[in-house]
Amino acid sequence: MENIDSSPLPPIVDRETWLRERDALLPREKAHTREGDAIAAARRRLPMTEIQPVELIGERGLTSLPDIFEGRDQLVVYKHMWHLGKPFEGQCEGCTLSIWDFQNAVYLEECGITFAVFCEGPYEEIAPFREFMGYTHPWYSTYGVDEPAFADNGAIACYLRQDDRVFLTYETTSRGVEAIMGSLKLLDMTVYGRQEEWEDSPEGWPQRPPYSFWRRDGRPTAQWTRPQVIPAQPADVAHCH
Repeated sequence: MENIDSSPLPPIVDRETWLRERDALLPREKAHTREGDAIAAARRRLPMTEIQPVELIGERGLTSLPDIFEGRDQLVVYKHMWHLGKPFEGQCEGCTLSIWDFQNAVYLEECGITFAVFCEGPYEEIAPFREFMGYTHPWYSTYGVDEPAFADNGAIACYLRQDDRVFLTYETTSRGVEAIMGSLKLLDMTVYGRQEEWEDSPEGWPQRPPYSFWRRDGRPTAQWTRPQVIPAQPADVAHCH
């Protein structure tokens, strides 16, 4: 084995050795996949709990919860955090990453599932933000709604509709929200990973504080794809993920 130089690099080997090392990891990856399938099977066997009838404000005005399903039987929701009165650059970088990584729900819709964003901010604040970001998913405000099923923002929730009754069937907690964050899953496949200090990496691997690449020049990173954005002062908000 050799290294090109003293930079932090994996050992360089011939292809046969590389294939042998790669194949040695494969059984662990397959076991991880099978365990994920088993967890999904258990998830499908969870009970459900009914949600009280509510109406949320969206693009079409006040909308009943069953109508948010748009004629489908299932609904998957990302629950977006909101910092009241803060400018666009002061909003949650974690929620921005999540929604930016899931731009189109056409495959969910083909399976009879509607996707929507429930945001804890008032609609008059979140609507301009949605337009600025170019999001096409329907957004609804849960501001002031007294329903426990809409709490715990920064999460994914799954609902089932039976006529006019709506039930919560599943909800993520903590890092469960990474199911929608495809960029992180791809980073996990790369040689340096997410390059964050908490990761178990070889000595000398590049690492930085957690979430630091989720913002750049005072903005959630995805905002730099928007027209005419300029650097902003560092946002005075807590990390919200």
